[in-house]
Order: sequence, then structure tokens, then C-alpha cells
Amino acid sequence: MRRKLRPTRQWLLSMKYRRAIADGIFVALLAGCAPRHTISYHQDVYPILETNCLACHRPPDGEGYLKTHLSMESYRSLMQGTLYGPVIVPGNSRKSILNMLVEGRADASLRMPHQRDTPLTAEEIGILRLWVDQGARDN
Repeated sequence: MRRKLRPTRQWLLSMKYRRAIADGIFVALLAGCAPRHTISYHQDVYPILETNCLACHRPPDGEGYLKTHLSMESYRSLMQGTLYGPVIVPGNSRKSILNMLVEGRADASLRMPHQRDTPLTAEEIGILRLWVDQGARDN
């Protein structure tokens, strides 16, 4: 005759944790599906570029402009990129050179902005990343 097995306390606790983890994953997935704030180039991105980048990336004599021909004066000039190619890959901040440089994912000597004691704030970096991931639109 078989004996009925009662769940052990350890087994019940492990099930409780599994359920909590599953619930956490579900909530995280729902949060990922929630609509995000649309980042505006003119209202959100350009002020960051103007404050942190235009001193060097303004034609005709900005140091960054002279070295790379990257102008950040307008959306159009930013999207044209440098002598070496584009700096923005719309929809992909991981591959965008601009994001790599401001986030410090490239060589430390290339981190932007140069000649400044402080890098961009985490919030500014997040705005640039989200703008690129949302398609880097001229809005």
C-alpha cells in the first residue's frame, strides 16, 4: 500500500519563491510593454548637445569639427555624421558611435565630451540612448 506524501516545508518554501520569481518576471514583462515617453530631439536631445558638445562640434573652427567634420548644430548635420561615417544608428544605441562615446564604451581617451571634468549625467546618457532606440527622429 502506498503512503500519501505530504509536501515538506522546504518544498513549500521553494514553490513560494518560484511563484514570487514568476510574478516578478511577469510584472517586468508588463512594464517593458508599457508605452514609454517619446524623446524629442528639439526638446530633450538638442539641449544636451548644445550644452555639452557644440563648443567643439560647431563649424567652422570647433576642434571636434576640424578633426572629424561632425557638426552638431542641427539634426541634419548630426545625422550626416563624420568623415568616417554616421555616428547614429537609428533604433540601435548599442551600435551608435555617439552612444558608445558618451557612455564610455569605447577607449577611455575617446570618451565624450573631451576637455570637460565631468561626463554626461546618467539621465542625459539615458535620454540620448532612448532617443536613438526610438529611431532618432527629428521631432
